[in-house]
Amino acid sequence: MKFSSIKSASKNILHILIILIFNSFLAKLSAQNSSENKIVNDTVRKTDTIKLPAEQLADIVRTKADSERNDFQHKMTYLNKQAQVKYQDMQIDADYIRIDWKKNEIYARGEIDSTGKVIAPAIATQGGKQYEYNDFVYNYKTRQAIAYNARTEENEGVIVAQKTKKYNDSVFFMRRGLFTTDEYFLQKKDTLADYHLLASHIKLVKGKEKSSIVTGPVQMYIEQVPTPLIMPFAILPFSDKRSAGILIPSFGERQDVGFFLNSLGYYQPIGEHFDVKLLIDFYTKGSWNLRPETNYIKRYRYTGNFSADIGSTVRGIKGLDDYSKINTYRIAWRHSQDSKANPLLNFSASVDLVSSKFYNNTINNNYIFNQNVLNTQQNSTISITKRFLNLPVTLTGTTSYSQNFSTGLGDLRLPQLNVAVNQFYLFKPKTGVREGLLENITVNTGLNFTNFVNTGEGEMFTSAMWEKMQTGLRNNIGLGTNTTIAKYFTFSLGANIDNALTTKTLNKQYNPVTNMVDNELEKRISGYSMFSTTASLQTTLYGTKIFKAGSAIQGIRHMLMPSIGFSYRPDFGNPDFGYFRNYYDASGTLIPYSIFEGGIIGSPTSGMEGSLNFSIGNNIEMKVRSKKDSTGVKKIKIFEALNITGGYNFAAKDHPWSTFSVNGQSSLFEGKLSLNSSLLIDPYENIFLEEENRMFRTENFGKFNIQSFNLQLSYPLSEELFGEKEELAEKYKMKGEIRNENYFFDDDHYARFHQPWSLNVNANYGYTRGGSMFGRSVASVGLDGSIQLTPYWNINGSTHYDFITKDLAYTRLGFSRDQRSFTINFNWVPFGQYKVYDFFIGIKANILSDALKYKDRSFTQPNAPF
Repeated sequence: MKFSSIKSASKNILHILIILIFNSFLAKLSAQNSSENKIVNDTVRKTDTIKLPAEQLADIVRTKADSERNDFQHKMTYLNKQAQVKYQDMQIDADYIRIDWKKNEIYARGEIDSTGKVIAPAIATQGGKQYEYNDFVYNYKTRQAIAYNARTEENEGVIVAQKTKKYNDSVFFMRRGLFTTDEYFLQKKDTLADYHLLASHIKLVKGKEKSSIVTGPVQMYIEQVPTPLIMPFAILPFSDKRSAGILIPSFGERQDVGFFLNSLGYYQPIGEHFDVKLLIDFYTKGSWNLRPETNYIKRYRYTGNFSADIGSTVRGIKGLDDYSKINTYRIAWRHSQDSKANPLLNFSASVDLVSSKFYNNTINNNYIFNQNVLNTQQNSTISITKRFLNLPVTLTGTTSYSQNFSTGLGDLRLPQLNVAVNQFYLFKPKTGVREGLLENITVNTGLNFTNFVNTGEGEMFTSAMWEKMQTGLRNNIGLGTNTTIAKYFTFSLGANIDNALTTKTLNKQYNPVTNMVDNELEKRISGYSMFSTTASLQTTLYGTKIFKAGSAIQGIRHMLMPSIGFSYRPDFGNPDFGYFRNYYDASGTLIPYSIFEGGIIGSPTSGMEGSLNFSIGNNIEMKVRSKKDSTGVKKIKIFEALNITGGYNFAAKDHPWSTFSVNGQSSLFEGKLSLNSSLLIDPYENIFLEEENRMFRTENFGKFNIQSFNLQLSYPLSEELFGEKEELAEKYKMKGEIRNENYFFDDDHYARFHQPWSLNVNANYGYTRGGSMFGRSVASVGLDGSIQLTPYWNINGSTHYDFITKDLAYTRLGFSRDQRSFTINFNWVPFGQYKVYDFFIGIKANILSDALKYKDRSFTQPNAPF
């Protein structure tokens, strides 16, 4: 019984111990579950800090959300509504965030609506820049990420890609991404960009100072419409500094050579002082043109560029009579030195060498729109100038080349040296003011040495050219003085001395075989000297007419500036000087000529001159009443200048009277209308000899006849001439936008905007009698203007009409559209030798002004870092 009781008690004790141990385990489990339930149900806690062992994370992960839940069994954390995660320099804000501690990944998603569409993106901020995504996965250990529908903003541009992979903090790979610099799209004022570049693959490379994107094949879209502009690749920089990139071409059609792409190329900066640009123009009928260009600059020292046009113009169809192929070239060099670089030594160059048929067969359409195709002459000059600190001497060395496209010949001066002595007073007093004729004598002198040849393009720098080259040396001494007589008259005296030497002289001889005069250059050193003297007396007279008070015309003032002078020059055609020779023509008439005729140093004159010359200058002004002027009167210039000149040569054997010249200049309508006129009158009777087909000048004085007349008119018209500029901001209170254009609105909600326009009218009429019976007339009018149809639409153009031939000459029309982030330009020449239209799209964003060049940006344009 006792043993049984003990056995029963032992069994109960064992049960009690088991119950206690089990209850203890349940208590611990209950406490643990209670703790977990407390975390799950806590919806008001905003922040939490989870610190894992150092071997897993380099920093603390900080989280925040309206709702947060931790799953310790699967090592997951869930954040809902206004969720945020911070780790090192990365911050993620999203509607939903999931952290997988086993995979070291953070998944974030933007806010979605009931249809599953993302209505607010997830945002990742790193290094001070924000990136927007629909959803993405980020590995905080490897710092790599994959995002979908990511929006990446860099400076003035934005990239939106279907899929983006972040390889590291510096490199991003994107699939099917669009890039744009549209400001409205960048600021989210518009859901669609007005233009974008679409590429299947994009690589974004971020650096400390600048970033750039590199793409595969890329196509431009305008207002979501694809354009023909497709590039095999593109390198687009995100930097204010110069960067390499593709140059956007213009495209169009030209009647003689076909459809074209113009100015397609590539730009490459080299260091801080150089850049290189390579452009190409090509046409569907086989024409092409290559245009390399190099710009260079050094601040406060110099600037310049080299450029060339090398091409081939193909017209017609090969094998037919109208087929032609012409190779052309143009080489240009511009160099200018900053005045601060060296005030005593200056070097400059303006070289423009072209083939003789270049402008008639140009492939570069810019020469057509800029009217360079009308050039008849091209000039090139290289010069160096040396001044001295303590010497009144200036040395100038020059090489020049002048091409005449009508004759195919060019004038080459190689080299040319000019020594100029600064003007000085011969008897300048040591103290006091200069007085009298003697103390006011000035001396101007200099020396000019020149090598000159007139040659064809094919003879350039050949033995034939060197054989024809002439060398000349010329010195000029000018003396002058003046003084005041009787307080109102200025008396002047002058003398001029010319001395010249040359290595070749002219010999003329009639050739009966060819019935022509042969010109032969003789190699011998020869020269001449000649001098002349002048004396003149001039004054200024004033006359004023005042009208009675209240008259519309208040008064007229006439300023008269008469001048009379005498000049003397000996007869250097006298045989004693040896400057002239004679030859017999076909009729046996003795014809005199100068042996220096057509030479490099000029030619002395023949015949004695003892002329009395006169000049009368006039200036006429009028004052009229004006309510617009604060003084109540307005000054009107009737004639700014009206000059009459003529002379009588006492030493002349025949026709002692010279022709009379009248020149006038005036401006009307407050200086807007400009008038310039000239008139040449011969006081002797002119008779046309029909049998000789020439005009004969008789000795019959007093039969005044017009030899030439010219009238030029220029008048710029604008809306300001027809009323004051309307202040829209003061007149209309409502302001709004229509299709990205800003307008003011009246009470009836009609759009109002300032519409500036301008029209420059240039008219010309000229008549020249010459040696013909009826003379020759020229009459034409030119128009050049622009009008702004809307705040962003502009039309401009120019034309020229010849009333004699009744033909329209060069005519150009241009249209431009400012489309927020890019500009569209269209130029059209509808008729003439070149019928062409050209279409160009230019990106305005600074970050693309080098990569996608807008009008061939170079050092001379903004943002160049020099």
